[in-house]
Amino acid sequence: MTDSTPYTTLMATLEIDCPVCAEVLELTEEDRAELRPGDVIVCDSCHAEMEVTRNGGGEDFELELLGILTVCPACGEEFDVTEDLLAAAPTLEGPGDVSVSVVTCPHCRARIELEFEDDDPGGAPASPS
Repeated sequence: MTDSTPYTTLMATLEIDCPVCAEVLELTEEDRAELRPGDVIVCDSCHAEMEVTRNGGGEDFELELLGILTVCPACGEEFDVTEDLLAAAPTLEGPGDVSVSVVTCPHCRARIELEFEDDDPGGAPASPS
């Protein structure tokens, strides 16, 4: 999934809105000089992982969302919720048009219900249960 993530350039700092939580990620010229396509940036707020797909000069910058880091409530281990994992997960409809995806923890095999904000399975998981 290629994301045309909104960004703003302010005095040699590129501001990128995280596609999951909308937190502003700031990249200085020095940060960008070190980034190459294929490198991964992790949002400090929601831990979403984004791959750099293009890093040219100025505003020529693009990211692709890779996955969202979550913590298993059963074993406490972290794992990535990826598009492939969600595509394979059954979705359950709850009261009030709430939909949850049921994923399996890769560490302890517990089944975890992830409720997504804004009825968007590509959005941030509200909380595992």
